[in-house]
Amino acid sequence: MEPAATQSQSPIGLILTGGGARAAYQVGVLQAIAALLAEYGHYGPSPFKVVCGTSAGAINATALASRSDNFEEAVFRIGDIWENFRAEQVYRADSLGVIRTGAKWLTALSFGWMLRKRPKSLLDNSPLVDLLHKMIDLPRLDECLEYGHLRALAVTASSYSSGYHVTFYQTLQQIQPWIRTQRLAQPDQITIQHLLASAAIPFVFPSIPLAFNNRREFFGDGSMRQLAPISPAIHLGASKVLVIGAGQMRDSSTLASDTPLPHASYPSLAQIAGHALSSIFLDSLAMDIERLTRVNHTIRLLPPEVQQRSALRSVDVLVIAPSERLDYIAAKHVAALPAPVRLLLGGIGATEQRGSALASYLLFEAAYTQELMALGRSDTLARKSEVLDFFDLEPAVQVVE
Repeated sequence: MEPAATQSQSPIGLILTGGGARAAYQVGVLQAIAALLAEYGHYGPSPFKVVCGTSAGAINATALASRSDNFEEAVFRIGDIWENFRAEQVYRADSLGVIRTGAKWLTALSFGWMLRKRPKSLLDNSPLVDLLHKMIDLPRLDECLEYGHLRALAVTASSYSSGYHVTFYQTLQQIQPWIRTQRLAQPDQITIQHLLASAAIPFVFPSIPLAFNNRREFFGDGSMRQLAPISPAIHLGASKVLVIGAGQMRDSSTLASDTPLPHASYPSLAQIAGHALSSIFLDSLAMDIERLTRVNHTIRLLPPEVQQRSALRSVDVLVIAPSERLDYIAAKHVAALPAPVRLLLGGIGATEQRGSALASYLLFEAAYTQELMALGRSDTLARKSEVLDFFDLEPAVQVVE
């Protein structure tokens, strides 16, 4: 592995948000970016020197960071996994596995007092460990940091034990840990355990023990209590940030309609759960983008001499998010789930159109992930000019002999 060339510009950050199976969309965006970089003659190391991920986005982020010396290879390998996904690679989808976790979990909702051993989660995600070991090259991650292809990797998780929202980050730079209200950072060696913790969707997957603050605490999905998803990249030195979302960014104007809607029926358990997960995974990103936009606008109104004295700085952000509702796409592919899982989810209404939001996070099946990847590529290429401006891309110089 060759040392990276000296960077004349400040690092570009990448933020991959959470969303379970929805993270397939991120891979499609990365594939389109890799194609555009190649089209304009940019090969080799990743353009992202600061990589931050949460939940399933943490898995994609770490897989990408561990091959920062070769961006095309990294995207190809991640894409190969997501294009050929099967649910049983992530969680036990056989009848026995579902009965041991899901059936007991649903029983515990009504008769928990009768159970001597209460289930830890709806699904058993032990198969995910093997997949992560195949997907991520942690020794190579260390090399990428050593040779300068990567500045920092950050993975975020939420502690059930203390209530803190913790960003674990690995870097060779001298970066002081940051502390904010209910959220803080801890330098650490990123491991498979960190990824399992960050991706432990509440109620769905079991919590994971991690060493934090000189003791063992149990952690779950990093999207919980994530008030500022963009913050870690800025703290780690990124001057501009690409954020890839996992849900459609809608505002209240979509409510305006001259056509009256029919009265809604009482929500199913899956509909409520899907709504809760969407609040966890999607809402904080939209609010943080709004906040950062206001800060950038305020900073740009200040005179240059005041800006130089201020601790605040403007951060350019490009957000790429799905142009379509992913729960609607999921509803078309629910039948692809293994029969035991489909039966389990059907019992709480997740196989219905109105409950498909929950299914959209658990549908680790190729038919669904491939459609999300295709949407990611399409959405990115539709904004080609913005992407080129973000990376300051210019056509490769053609040498005429």
